[in-house]
Amino acid sequence: MEGQDEVSAREQHFHGQVRESTICFLLFAILYIVSYFIITRYKRKSDEQEDEDAIVNRISLFLSTFTLAVSAGAVLLLPFSIISNEILLSFPQNYYIQWLNGSLIHGLWNLASLFSNLCLFVLMPFAFFFLESEGFAGLKKGIRARILETLVMLILLALLILGMVWVASALIDNDAASMESLYDLWEFYLPYLYSCISLMGCLLLLLCTPVGLSRMFTVMGQLLVKPTILEDLDEQIYIITLEEEALQRRLNGLSSSVEYNITELEQELENVKTLKTKLERRKKASAWERNLVYPAVMVLLLIETSISVLLVACNILCLLVDETAMPKGTRGPGIGNASLSAFGFVGAALEIILIFYLMVSSVVGFYSLRFFGNFIPKKDDTTMTKIIGNCVSILVLSSALPVMSRTLGITRFDLLGDFGRFNWLGNFYIVLSYNLLFAIVTTLCLVRKFTSAVREELFKALALAEGNVVIDALRSCFQIP
Repeated sequence: MEGQDEVSAREQHFHGQVRESTICFLLFAILYIVSYFIITRYKRKSDEQEDEDAIVNRISLFLSTFTLAVSAGAVLLLPFSIISNEILLSFPQNYYIQWLNGSLIHGLWNLASLFSNLCLFVLMPFAFFFLESEGFAGLKKGIRARILETLVMLILLALLILGMVWVASALIDNDAASMESLYDLWEFYLPYLYSCISLMGCLLLLLCTPVGLSRMFTVMGQLLVKPTILEDLDEQIYIITLEEEALQRRLNGLSSSVEYNITELEQELENVKTLKTKLERRKKASAWERNLVYPAVMVLLLIETSISVLLVACNILCLLVDETAMPKGTRGPGIGNASLSAFGFVGAALEIILIFYLMVSSVVGFYSLRFFGNFIPKKDDTTMTKIIGNCVSILVLSSALPVMSRTLGITRFDLLGDFGRFNWLGNFYIVLSYNLLFAIVTTLCLVRKFTSAVREELFKALALAEGNVVIDALRSCFQIP
C-alpha cells in the first residue's frame, strides 16, 4: 500500500508539473504573438532580400519580441496573482480551478525573474552588439564573424559589470563575508545585481510616474472629444476650408524649381488638413460623447490619482507605527488562504486598476521626459536600435512595477520568487523616503498641472499692467510660455 501511495503521489506530481508547464507555455505564447504584432507595427519596413543584414535584423527582432513578452508578463503577473488569490478564496472546492494554485503562481514569478535577468543581461546586449558588429579586421566577413565579435563584446561587458559591482560592494559593505558571497554567481551575485537594477528601475518610476499622472489628463484630452462650450464649429470648419483651398491654389501656382517654398507650403497644408479632420470629428461626435464621456474620464483620472496619493499617505503612517508594513516584513499567509485587501474582492479589483493605471502613467511619463523624448516609436519608421532601447526601458519599468506597488502600499501582496530578494526593501529610511518623495512630487505635479492656466493668465495680466522685468523672470522660472 505504501508503494502504491508513493507511485500515486509521484504521478500526481508529474501531472501537476506537466499542467503547469503547459499553462506557462500557452500564456507566454499569447504574449509573444501580441508583442510580435506590436513591434512589427512600428518596425521600419526594410527590403525583403535575404542578405546578411536582413538575417541580423530578423534575429534582433525575435530577441526584442521575447523581451517585450517578458515585460508584459512581469506587468500582468501581479494582477494575475491578486485575482487568483481572490478566486481561490471564493471557490475553494471548485474542480475547474484546481490548476490555479500556489505552485503555479510561484513558478510564474520565478520564470519572470529568470527571463527578466536573461533579457536584461544577455539577450538585449547581444541583440544590440549583433546589430552594430561587422566582424574583426582580418577575418572573413559573415554571420560567424559578427557572432564572434558580439560574444567578445558581451564577455568584456560582463567583466566591466563584475568589476563595478565589486567596487560598489567594497565601498558600501567592506566585509569579507559579503565579498566572498560574490563568488556565488547564481545564489547571490545575480540576485544582488538584479536588486541594483530594480532599485534603479524604482528610481526611474519615481521620476516618470508623477509626471505621467499629470500628463494623463493632457493625453486623454487629446484622444477624447471635448465639450463645445460657446464654440461655433461650422464657422471654424468654413474658415479652415477656405484656408486649405488658398494654400492648395498657391501650391499649384508655384514653379517646381522653388523647392523650399513648396516643402514649406506642403507642411502647412498638412497641418491645416489635420486641424480640419479634428474639427470634423468634434462636429460628428454625439452629444453624450462630447458632454458626458470627457468629463467622466477626467473625473475618473482625478479619483484614481487621488486614491493613489491617499494610499501612499496611509502607507507612510503605517511605516511609522508598524514595522510589519515594510515590504520585506513578515511573509503573507500564502495563495488562497486569506484576502490581500481589507475590502475583499472589491479592494483587490481596485488594487488591480491602480496597478495598471500606474504602469500606463509611468510609460506616458517616461516618453514625456525631455531626455527620453527621442525614444518614442513611430509607425513603420522605427529602427531596430531604437526598438531595442524601448524594449530595455519597458523591461526595467515593468520589472520594477511590482516592487514599487509593494513599496508604496498599493498592494499587500508579498513578492514571491527572486522578485522579493531585494536587500534595500528592508531599509526603513529608503522605503520611507521613497514614499515621501512619491507623494510630494505627485502632489506638486498635479498642482502645477491644474494651476498652470490660472498662473499663465495672472502673469499675462501683470505683464500688461506693469511691464516689469521681474514678471518675465517669474514666467521663465515657472516655465510659462
